[in-house]
Amino acid sequence: MTRTTSKPTGTLRVLAVDDEKPALDELVYLLRTRSEIGEIHAAADATSALRVLRAHPVDAVFLDINMPGLDGMELAGILSEFANPPAVVFVTAHDDRAIAAFDLGAVDYLLKPLREARLAAATRRIAAARSTPRHAADQSRTDPSEVIPVELGGVTTLVPRASVSWVEADGDYARLHTSGGSHLVRIPLSALESRWQDAGFLRVHRSYLVALRLVTGLRTVGSATMVCLRAEGDAAAVELPVSRRQVRELKQRLVRGHPPRWSTP
Repeated sequence: MTRTTSKPTGTLRVLAVDDEKPALDELVYLLRTRSEIGEIHAAADATSALRVLRAHPVDAVFLDINMPGLDGMELAGILSEFANPPAVVFVTAHDDRAIAAFDLGAVDYLLKPLREARLAAATRRIAAARSTPRHAADQSRTDPSEVIPVELGGVTTLVPRASVSWVEADGDYARLHTSGGSHLVRIPLSALESRWQDAGFLRVHRSYLVALRLVTGLRTVGSATMVCLRAEGDAAAVELPVSRRQVRELKQRLVRGHPPRWSTP
C-alpha cells in the first residue's frame, strides 16, 4: 500500500513508513501539521518505500523499525548508499535500538506514542540542515545539533554534543561529562574522536577527549602537561593529562582558535 498526500505550505518532501495502518495514519497526520513540510508520501513496508523513492525523491524518511520483510534498520542501510541519501528519523516503540540507529547516521530517534514536540524538533533540524550550503552539509559532523543516545533504566535520553565538556574512556564504553551531569554510553572513545574531530574536540590522551572551547590554559607539572577546562553547568573545572605526542597538536589547535594562558608551576 502506498499513498501520496500534499499540503500547500512548506518545502520538505518526506516519506512515512510503518506497517501498522493506525500508526502510519497518525504519523502522516502529525507530519501534515508541520509548516516545514510540503509533500508527504506514505508506505506500509520497505519494498513499497523503495518504489515510492524511485518515483519521488524525498528529503527525509520517517521510519518504523519492526516491519515484515526488510526492517527499518535494513532499509536505512540501503538509503545510506543513495547518491543523495535522505535524512532518516526512526519512529518506533522500541527504545533499545537507538545506538544502532545513530550508528547508521539517523538524524533523530522518536519513541511511540509520538509527541508533537519531538516531531517538531526533528523536522526543524532537517529543514535547517537542508538550508545549509552544500559544502557545509558535507561537514555534517560539525552540526551542533548532533545528539548522543543515552540509555538509563529502559529510557533513552538524547544528550546534545554541544553540552559535552570532556569524555573519558571506560573500556569499550565512554563517559560523557556534560553540563547536565555524566553519562555512560556504549560507544568507544575512538568512535567519538573520529566523529567529533571537526567539531572542536581533540583527543589529548588515550583516555580523554576534550572540548577545546572550554580550555582555559595548559599547566606544566614536572615533565607532564595538564590541560585545564573551565566548569560548565554540572561539569566541574578539571585538569586532565596530555600525552607527550599530543601537546604540539593541542597548542596548534588552540592558537588557531582562542589562545589560552600557558603557565608553569
